[in-house]
Amino acid sequence: MSHQDLLKRIKDHSAVIGVIGMGYVGLPLVITFADEGFAVIGLDVDPDKVASLNDGTSYIRHIPSDSFSQHVANGRLIATADFTALAGVDAILICVPTPLTGSREPDLSFVESTAQMIAPHLKVGHLVILESTTYPGCTESLLKPILERSGLRSGNDFYLAYSPEREDPGNPKYETAHIPKVVGGDGVEALKLATTLYDQVVVQTVPVSSMDVAEAVKLTENVFRSVNIALVNELKMIYQKIGVDVWEVIEAAKTKPFGYMPFYPGPGLGGHCIPIDPFYLSWRAKQVGEESRFIELAGEINTEMPERVINILESALYDQFTKPLFGAQILLIGLAYKKNVGDTRESPAFALIEIMEARGANVDYHDPYIAEIPLTREHTDLAGRRSVPLDGINKNYDALLICTDHDQIDYEALAANQRLIVDTRNAFSDVRGACKKNKVVKA
Repeated sequence: MSHQDLLKRIKDHSAVIGVIGMGYVGLPLVITFADEGFAVIGLDVDPDKVASLNDGTSYIRHIPSDSFSQHVANGRLIATADFTALAGVDAILICVPTPLTGSREPDLSFVESTAQMIAPHLKVGHLVILESTTYPGCTESLLKPILERSGLRSGNDFYLAYSPEREDPGNPKYETAHIPKVVGGDGVEALKLATTLYDQVVVQTVPVSSMDVAEAVKLTENVFRSVNIALVNELKMIYQKIGVDVWEVIEAAKTKPFGYMPFYPGPGLGGHCIPIDPFYLSWRAKQVGEESRFIELAGEINTEMPERVINILESALYDQFTKPLFGAQILLIGLAYKKNVGDTRESPAFALIEIMEARGANVDYHDPYIAEIPLTREHTDLAGRRSVPLDGINKNYDALLICTDHDQIDYEALAANQRLIVDTRNAFSDVRGACKKNKVVKA
């Protein structure tokens, strides 16, 4: 298929879209394309996800089944684990994980294995777009050579582009279609095709001069967030020592209509982006002989937050009850990395539980979105634990630790029934009398 033929198929929505990776990025993407009338094939190596999708059943809580079940019913959306299906698509979008290794270096094994599965099925006219977060130069130096082992050449036989995902799970204001897409292409034709494709489904496309620039944009966005969160976490620790409430400071500071943007402290970083992406850039910086001092320092501050939170919990137990953390009964509220979603990726809750248990505490958790702790690569011993109900807990626990401030939690009831609450999210700021009774300690 020629460049012009593919462009026409994209514009009239007759192009078939293949999306690899049916997770928090890939699933919203296939729904968005199907909503605009495209035929979509979702590919994933997980047979359970494939089966759920083909049944019209969502496995991601904040994405309702009815958002895509009609597309499954009318055949516009199908899921498969068979990569030979790529022969029938016109565009291939890659949305696979890009985690870190134990030494904080990029783990690109999912991108590599996906590229190796694509290569045998690559055909003339294919448009391939990587959406997974990575470092500047990765699409050019890693993905492109693997695809070209097929004997086809990028820019001549197929078209290659990079467009970073910008998902914010659980945020109804910014669903996929409402988030601008940055796009960089391997040549003018690839950029035109990729930009035109996203033009059909998102509010705005932002073409840039190269794939490297597009890769750098995503890292810049998340480095910005990581550094500012680290800054406010550091301010919180300073202000605690001098008796100033950092949350009150932030609320007052954000009334300034220029020159300030509020960021909020917490028990540590979570999600796939902020705890991981900055280290992709710091690793790349080392490859070219540069230091990334802000990134590394922010990483250190944010990584040590769970330990500092538990230190505050330990002190509060002793100050109020002369009780050590060893042997204490603790209930952690909120396992997800952010409020109102069931996403546990890189959640600081795991570190909090492990630190408390290493110090001899007995820990339960409650999360209305996560009935059971899933298997993770770094916290395998926690897998299978189940959320305990809040009904009737009364004062069975020595302390409650607020990790994630889900709106579904009845904070008034918690304040009424618990003697000590350590709050990392300022969840009790509007709970009448809770702080006056010295029940709530901010951490």
